[in-house]
Amino acid sequence: MVIVLSIAGFDPSGGAGVLADIKTFAAFGCFGAAVITSLTFQNTTGVFGAEHQTGRVIRGQIDPLLDDYQIAGIKIGMLPTREAIDVVAEVIEKHSLKNIVVDPVMVSTSGHELVADDVARHLSDRLFPLADVITPNILEAAALTGLEISNVEGMTAAAKKLQEMCAAVLVKGGHLNDEAADVLVQDKGMRIFRAARVPTRNTHGTGCTLSSAIAALLACGNDLSTAVATAKAYVTRAIQSAPDLGHGAGPLNHYVKAF
Repeated sequence: MVIVLSIAGFDPSGGAGVLADIKTFAAFGCFGAAVITSLTFQNTTGVFGAEHQTGRVIRGQIDPLLDDYQIAGIKIGMLPTREAIDVVAEVIEKHSLKNIVVDPVMVSTSGHELVADDVARHLSDRLFPLADVITPNILEAAALTGLEISNVEGMTAAAKKLQEMCAAVLVKGGHLNDEAADVLVQDKGMRIFRAARVPTRNTHGTGCTLSSAIAALLACGNDLSTAVATAKAYVTRAIQSAPDLGHGAGPLNHYVKAF
């Protein structure tokens, strides 16, 4: 069985972070393992705090896994400190790990700032060059590039600028008003993935779910463009069939049919 590792924060509500990642890996027939970088205090209505893990704790979780498992792909989510970023980057380099998907989690859906600006800069300098693809949303892409993004053209400009730092960029357009369009830029060219917007409040963890689905599909041998298309279709179905839990932005249905 293909093993995929999530390195991300822990969301006790189960909608985002490592719990969402593990459920998504399973939906694609992969065995999921996880390393927790931060214990967050949140539910569907918001984020109320977090206890970030030290570099020693993060490395203490990773090393035994790599000694025991053959990891086929990695989804990297919330890395809240420079120390955490350095540990993860060093591990990737040391073990020559492949199929690295970096979701630069900076701000929660509810607007809670999860990492400081200097940490975001260190993430782009240290980890982006090691990634097979990074998956910022519009807000994150704007913060990383300094560009204003309000449409697909702006997303494309940001993706091209970010691609100077890494192999490929998928700018997620979930915050667009008219449609759910994502823009992929890689050396092979550019592709826009379009879908009708689903009118719903149940969008908690969409970014985590999309990036972890891409990681699972890459680990299973799919090319990046196919992985993004398949992952996007899965997320759309997961939103459409969401269980409507909680009083805020509810979680997706990670158990929906993957293909």
